[in-house]
Amino acid sequence: MRILMIYAERFGYRTSVKAVESALDVNEEKVIKNVLVGFIHAEGKDEDNMSYFETKIIKNLKWAARKNNTQKIVLHSFAHLSESKASPEFTKLLLDNSGKRLQNADYEVYQTPFGYYLDLDLKAPGTSFSRLFREV
Repeated sequence: MRILMIYAERFGYRTSVKAVESALDVNEEKVIKNVLVGFIHAEGKDEDNMSYFETKIIKNLKWAARKNNTQKIVLHSFAHLSESKASPEFTKLLLDNSGKRLQNADYEVYQTPFGYYLDLDLKAPGTSFSRLFREV
């Protein structure tokens, strides 16, 4: 599991190209302000222990959100941080479960459309905790 976390004053996305054939057909555009964006890469080894990696995602995102004084979190599947990749089905379930748990902890959670390349618009400040990386 690898997580790149970026605090953004403004994060926008628009669906571009469908990358996972089984993904739902979606045409979506959204802008969110003052949000922590989690670029999450699930690896093959992660499939052996979903609950462990869910907890790691949640703890890291909550910590980074607190450091950046926000209650808003975006979960984004980002399969470009390692050569090892978990299955799309596992990754989608991992993000869905993590999102539900974050919502239960009173976070405002967004999830980018799964299985799509996105046009991104990101404005991030140059502060000490605005860009963080974790390898679990």
